[in-house]
Amino acid sequence: MTILIESNLPEWMTAAQIRDVVRPLIGDDAPLHIYPDDPGELDKVEMLLCTQLLPGLAAKLPNLKLVQKLGAGVETMAANPELPAGVRVCRLRSDSCSSEMAEFCLAFVLRDHKQIRHYAADQASKTWNPIEPPITADVTVGVLGLGFIGGLVAKLMGMIGFRVLGWSRSAKSIEGVDARFGEDALMPMLAECDYVCSVLPSTPGTRGLMNAKTLSAMKPGSTFINVGRGDLFDEDALLTALNTGRPAHAVLDVMSQEPLPADHPLWSHPGVTLTPHVSGWHMEGGFEDVAENWLRLQSGEPLLNEVNRSAGY
Repeated sequence: MTILIESNLPEWMTAAQIRDVVRPLIGDDAPLHIYPDDPGELDKVEMLLCTQLLPGLAAKLPNLKLVQKLGAGVETMAANPELPAGVRVCRLRSDSCSSEMAEFCLAFVLRDHKQIRHYAADQASKTWNPIEPPITADVTVGVLGLGFIGGLVAKLMGMIGFRVLGWSRSAKSIEGVDARFGEDALMPMLAECDYVCSVLPSTPGTRGLMNAKTLSAMKPGSTFINVGRGDLFDEDALLTALNTGRPAHAVLDVMSQEPLPADHPLWSHPGVTLTPHVSGWHMEGGFEDVAENWLRLQSGEPLLNEVNRSAGY
């Protein structure tokens, strides 16, 4: 069985760098090739490691059995019509990457909680204007999506002392989190939150979830932080909502189109902070799962972090 690596995110890791990490984990004897520089015999490839599924590549791999996504977002792969129905898809779950995403959310909550943006503006104008900070226990942070990453976000916020609400499509239980679920619970929860952090995946049930109706339910002056998927929110509806102060600010690490076009109004809106999909970066711990899935694929054992392709996650 041959493993093929394809990476079109060289700013993160090149295919050669991925090979150098994976090689010691799978041993020197395993056939491991890089596309397109050293593809080997494509008809022998049974496992593909990739950051995205390159258009046309699946058709060149007639014996492909598993696509191992080097990351968490798998919605485009799961539904990709070029991928035969029998090909399995697994996501990469990394403890370090998940922790980084939780830290990212906390950093931007604390930025406003501690009035850092306010004092930066005051410094620029040479203004001395102290403001009483809110009491931490009186601040409510909501988390949309209570899977592995969402659970880490919720627990970290709770450790700081914030009141934490959580929302998911089905019932979840996390110690210290007021966990709510179902469509009817979403808008009442949004109305209570000073900060809303979304780590939801992209599924038919979450795409466009933050639209004109749900955004209007947010607490005046609140902040929306999205590190999940860019298609969670309606961009036009968000821009309109920001002008009404519900929410008053949005921190967006993911967008529907990346890179964001230079003429997009999100770049210049005063109520928006943009980051280039960097909330989770390091995959330490996750590549061990790649090696484990390679072994399991050969032995017929259940795969780690396999995606339900019909559900999209």
